[in-house]
Amino acid sequence: MNLEQLFSQYKEETIHGRYITLDSIEPLLQKLNTNNQLKIIGKSVLGKSIYSYQIGEGKTRIFLWSQMHGNESTTTKALFDFLNVLQSGSELAQQLLNSFTFYSIPMLNPDGAKLYTRENANKVDLNRDSNELTQPESKLLRAVFESFNPDYCFNLHDQRTIFGVSDTGKQATLSFLAPSYNREREINESRLKAINLIASINEVLQEYLPNQIGRFDDSFNINCIGDKFQYLGVPTLLFEAGHFPNDYEREETRKYVFMALISSFTTLSENVIVSNGITKYLNIPQNKVVFYDFMYKNIKINYDGIEIITNFAAQYKEELIENQICFNAHVSQIGDLENYFGHFEYDAEGASYKNNFDSIPKLNQKADFYLDNDIKFVNGMIKI
Repeated sequence: MNLEQLFSQYKEETIHGRYITLDSIEPLLQKLNTNNQLKIIGKSVLGKSIYSYQIGEGKTRIFLWSQMHGNESTTTKALFDFLNVLQSGSELAQQLLNSFTFYSIPMLNPDGAKLYTRENANKVDLNRDSNELTQPESKLLRAVFESFNPDYCFNLHDQRTIFGVSDTGKQATLSFLAPSYNREREINESRLKAINLIASINEVLQEYLPNQIGRFDDSFNINCIGDKFQYLGVPTLLFEAGHFPNDYEREETRKYVFMALISSFTTLSENVIVSNGITKYLNIPQNKVVFYDFMYKNIKINYDGIEIITNFAAQYKEELIENQICFNAHVSQIGDLENYFGHFEYDAEGASYKNNFDSIPKLNQKADFYLDNDIKFVNGMIKI
């Protein structure tokens, strides 16, 4: 199966970029509602509709949800690409619909999506509310979990650009986790199913995304939804959509999430789960915080008349301005930065730093500066 071609064929072209709201997806849901598969199952804190979409008649029950964090939209895009496959009438669609019943919540947190925040309208992180269930969105997710009685759960998220694949210098474009079900991080039958499936997904995706797949930290937290559902005995997979080079809109990453979804379900339907899954899963390198968006090396700066050569890094802050996501670069670290990498790196070879205010970079200031007075950087990048 050519997953690249499949993605190109079924990509939902009407949604793109990082700012995906309920207004973005409601027309798509209506278009997909060919046989009363769509339902409003609840309301958000601010009264926005939360939709479910159910399709398929297969024995194995799959529960997927996205945008639990409102500013994590990459998996929502990929989920609609996948739903297009299921609606296509193709041989693959029939295979999957005969094998599975899919129940998806494409946007659990529409208020957070509109505000482009991680939290809901009550400023609660829904992924830390799985035990107390203080929020309407959390209660809804749990109610669906209990009524649908899934065989597998897919917890779909984005991760920040700071994550790399261990110390390799490669971005963690995708990361996976079979969450722990207890503090000892033991492996029971339920968790093993998730581990084996992730190992299978990784084997497929290495062909398309070599050495850019990580394994997320498995520390146990009963307040996290994946840990809770694993604790309740249902194999749960965490997807984390990360950074691909020069892809801050995450359109490339979207493709790999789509590929991961397709490979998940073809693997399950064809029963081609890998052997020695635990070993292969543990051989996926762990995520590590090793990246900055920008790294500037060998910069000459003047501290009270003393010149030194140092490095500094800048990081984007994603800000919602007039319904657009703006990436604004700010200085985030100054020092040797050993064992760190930049998505964009620049070696100044001893050139002198200067900005419009002084001759040293300061934390949290905008990454607008000059080198030797003739190379200008604006918002982190060289101004041509």
